[in-house]
Amino acid sequence: MSDPQTTSGALQAQTAAHVLDVAQSIAGKKWVLSPTDDRLAAMISQTFDLPDIVARIMTARGIAFDDIAAFLNPSLKEQLPDPDSLKDMDKAASRIAEAIVNGEKVAVFGDYDVDGATSSALLARFFRALGQELRIYIPDRLAEGYGPNAPALLKLKDEGVDLVITVDCGVTAYEPLAAAADAGVDIVVLDHHRAEPELPKATAIVNPNRLDDESGQGHLAGVGVAFLTVVAVNRLLRARGWYEDKQEPRILQWLDIVALGTVCDVVPLTGVNRAFVAQGLRVMAMRQNAGITALSDINDLSSAPTAFHAGFILGPRVNAGGRVGESSLGARLLSTDDAAEAREIAGKLHQYNAERKAIESAVLEDALAQIEDKNMQDDMVIVASGDGWHPGVIGIVAARIKEKYNRPACVVAFDDNGMGKASGRSVSGIDLGGAVIEARQNGLLVNGGGHKMAAGFTVMRDRLDELRAALSAHAVRQLDGGAYQPELRVDGVLSVPALTLSLLEKLDMLAPYGAGHAEPRFALAGVRVIKLKVVGERHVSCFIQDTAGGASVKGIAFRAMDGELGELLLKAGAAPLYLAGHVSVNEWMGKKSVQFQIVDAAAVWQSAA
Repeated sequence: MSDPQTTSGALQAQTAAHVLDVAQSIAGKKWVLSPTDDRLAAMISQTFDLPDIVARIMTARGIAFDDIAAFLNPSLKEQLPDPDSLKDMDKAASRIAEAIVNGEKVAVFGDYDVDGATSSALLARFFRALGQELRIYIPDRLAEGYGPNAPALLKLKDEGVDLVITVDCGVTAYEPLAAAADAGVDIVVLDHHRAEPELPKATAIVNPNRLDDESGQGHLAGVGVAFLTVVAVNRLLRARGWYEDKQEPRILQWLDIVALGTVCDVVPLTGVNRAFVAQGLRVMAMRQNAGITALSDINDLSSAPTAFHAGFILGPRVNAGGRVGESSLGARLLSTDDAAEAREIAGKLHQYNAERKAIESAVLEDALAQIEDKNMQDDMVIVASGDGWHPGVIGIVAARIKEKYNRPACVVAFDDNGMGKASGRSVSGIDLGGAVIEARQNGLLVNGGGHKMAAGFTVMRDRLDELRAALSAHAVRQLDGGAYQPELRVDGVLSVPALTLSLLEKLDMLAPYGAGHAEPRFALAGVRVIKLKVVGERHVSCFIQDTAGGASVKGIAFRAMDGELGELLLKAGAAPLYLAGHVSVNEWMGKKSVQFQIVDAAAVWQSAA
């Protein structure tokens, strides 16, 4: 059999013009080849003794030559920033250390998603290692909404709490934090969401996305900020002699939690985030965390954990409590050392996740019908809304709509009082968080904020049409008035014989994958799909072979029956197709084989513009 990189290189030269002429795939995307630097790739390959295909992908990802060693061997020792480089970290660490030394009652107020749960659990484990308990407060999504609220903070005050640490939230909670401060509660904010010039009233606000923060760590997830805070507090306690008669905790043992939160918050897996995830997955494989172990067992995860497992199996279940169940379950699961309690909570979350899927399916069906009925599919920003939609699933539904229409999408769930809770997801090149903040500043929203790729807000029903127009206008300005052209980048063109376990071993050098460092994607030119069947939750399973025949590999297109991809695959027959997707390992009965995960396709006879 031909060597994969030789085969792929020759085939790319012969067919790239045809395959990358796909102007509109079945998903409505133009396929483009990731730009590579051949000379740099050759130098990387020779210097670091890497396969050519790996070196080429590294140049396509923009990894500088001087960063190659750190990329291949991510190390916290080399890449962990000085916590004090973050604005206000000295104040935050000092106040938290003071509370620990004086035995004050401390609470953590966390968001109800995975980032909030992991951040809360991390701080709880740190305090417990010091012999102190930390009160965890996670707000109820339906009753309290996102972020700190005054009643909850004042309740903590009545319980005797002296210090509240907010994690993954708080940077725009002006009124609640002011009320707490006026009541005598000290607040330390640990957040990473986009900040505004005005900051809330607090003892310290640590957020690498503050406008006056010069640390360059704006890519951190909330749990990354929390970890740096733990490092800073631990260092301060050491300097003050706190550990002279006590055992200093092993902070690195909690990197499994940090990895889980980092992957699930979809922050760029570059720099220290890559080190967090790479080392955290190794810690996760040691099965030290009772909660992660219980959740892995209930989902029959026996292989070494990957970023995929964290993001698509563990994360959604940790999230499920905050979406449709009990918001505190995720933090409780990740902070407990009781195996029996962990199994009980994991079972609840597993069931809540099943309920979430059913609710999500119903809301998605309603939203798609509304979009089609009102011809909203070509809006620059799609905004779907409904009465009684469950707020816990609107973020996932927004993501599904974005995937289907290649547009930023927001989903609004209105209550009986005409107040809508909303969640949005964006596409590359359109800063949805910025659009939402601008809308709030212009008085169109009750509140709102977010990242470039995701945002949340609250809007009254009578402002929805104005908001829809404002979000689309903001997106048009970002595109300088041009039309949005969705693209699918591929890293090379392969033949079916090139899809081997040897190729996968080479590509594993590039893992872990995530936002900012996408899993390699390849195109298969002029292949046919055979032995098709629908399996599981509307997935399409098949075998793929070159049109000339010969060996075949297993293919899978997840959730393909929810869109036109499944229909194209099932109706293609012997007609040649262009396929785009990822190469992965399929394990069955103890044997490993190659699987091609299909994410997009184009009929050969329809591919050219």
